[in-house]
Amino acid sequence: MAFEVTRDTLIGDILDQDPSCAPYFLQMGMHCLGCPASRGETVAEACEVHGVDADELIDMLNSHFGA
Repeated sequence: MAFEVTRDTLIGDILDQDPSCAPYFLQMGMHCLGCPASRGETVAEACEVHGVDADELIDMLNSHFGA
């Protein structure tokens, strides 16, 4: 079963599933991946803080995971 990213998925869970996803976050301007607090943020929370379209990021991540 493929890993599926939703608006409620934690950034830390995504990176634990596949650390090679980090560039997707960096491309969207989320350069705080090393911050312990960022690991506990949901995709929706992180996108809101960074002014990023959550649906666009979710689509990219789900394509990566084959979901």
